[in-house]
Amino acid sequence: MLNIRDIDHLVLRVKDVDAMVRFYGEVLACPVHRIDEKIRLVQLRAGRGLIDLIPVDSDIGRAGGAAPGREGRNLDHFCLRVDPWDADAIRAHLRAHGVEPGEVAQRFGAEGQGPSIYLSDPEGNTVELKGPPNPPSH
Repeated sequence: MLNIRDIDHLVLRVKDVDAMVRFYGEVLACPVHRIDEKIRLVQLRAGRGLIDLIPVDSDIGRAGGAAPGREGRNLDHFCLRVDPWDADAIRAHLRAHGVEPGEVAQRFGAEGQGPSIYLSDPEGNTVELKGPPNPPSH
């Protein structure tokens, strides 16, 4: 039997690697962890996991078909757990970087129901920033 602990990494096929590295690095504080020049892969550290960026015009990227956009997306969204959680500070940080955050809403995640914010990266991928689970009600 398998026992899955975490999401290890996800791979985004992207049109503008530099813009995506700036967004994930500067706005979401996911620094470059490793670059594989041979396959044109940039790996960004996101807590214990990785966000991999692969250009759509690379060998691997071309295998996925059309570039992401309104007519075709790589995924619905992915979620990054944020700790500590301060919704006002997070929203102010995003706005300071020119990113308009969605409303804080209660959504279910791996740790249970809790606050989260949706936003879009430069290529239209939806990113969810997730806070801690709500305390149990008695």
